Amino acid sequence: MLRRLAMLALFTALTLPAMAQSPPRLVNGFAPGGTADIVARLLADLAGPALGARPVVETRTGATGFIAAEQVARGPADGSATVLCVMSMLAIAPELPGARLPIDPRTDLSGVALFALSPYGLVVGAQSPYRSLAQLVEAARARPSAVSYASVGVGSAPHLSGVLIGLRAQAEMVHVPYRGAAPALLDIIANRADFMMVSLGDVTKQIQDGDLRLLALGDSRPVPLFPGIPPISATLPGVESYTWFGLCGPRGMSAEGRARWERGTAAAVADPTFRSRLEAMGLVPLFEDGATMDRRIAADRELWGGVVRAANIRAE
Repeated sequence: MLRRLAMLALFTALTLPAMAQSPPRLVNGFAPGGTADIVARLLADLAGPALGARPVVETRTGATGFIAAEQVARGPADGSATVLCVMSMLAIAPELPGARLPIDPRTDLSGVALFALSPYGLVVGAQSPYRSLAQLVEAARARPSAVSYASVGVGSAPHLSGVLIGLRAQAEMVHVPYRGAAPALLDIIANRADFMMVSLGDVTKQIQDGDLRLLALGDSRPVPLFPGIPPISATLPGVESYTWFGLCGPRGMSAEGRARWERGTAAAVADPTFRSRLEAMGLVPLFEDGATMDRRIAADRELWGGVVRAANIRAE
């Protein structure tokens, strides 16, 4: 019996340090190889020194990121894990009537650190007759329902962005939802739909290859990859449209754990390699701490919740 207890004590002494040194986890809920996956792995590479170890990036896809979010939200709040979160998860999904979510982002998650903005771009096909947003708005006003816009589905950020443009332009436009970005963009390129709001990180290559024409940016900040492209607000004041990438943790996350991730994220965003890689993807490097990120989430919820209510949109 004494020998068994001694062996147990030895095992505990050997394993506890290893457990204490387990690397932090960054859980990604989006498909491997996509923009979210790329930026998560890049962040992990450069945040490691400030965190004490490189975070392990785990992929848990499904439910537009909420499978991963649920895992972190229901896990320990000691800072051992964060989830990659994007604007639509925190600001649109909880405001959309009929949306079935495994967690409530308003009460189960909080911002930890934001590290990039991805302005939405208003794109048309290369053969489109529209060469400016002003031309497109003029056509929509002149002929109600003659101009159409594509999206990746009802209640998505591209859908709500198109609704917002129609509201500000005081023009009736036709929404054409698709099951995913790929078929939507194919129809934009083929001029079967007139325009689409889409994250620049997802269409940089098509714009550079000349398949798509970028008419306007959803954010007033300049995007080095696309110099000279005006913001939408230059034609339609008050219209801003972008997504962002950040880290979220469970509500009640420890102050110490949050501070470690904030330091790691700030160090990554300050790194020239990180910044150049993001800018090459059409993204804007930007660090915000958890408190600032939470204020951004609240403002985005107010904006997009207002659009949802104004257009009486429900999840399908």
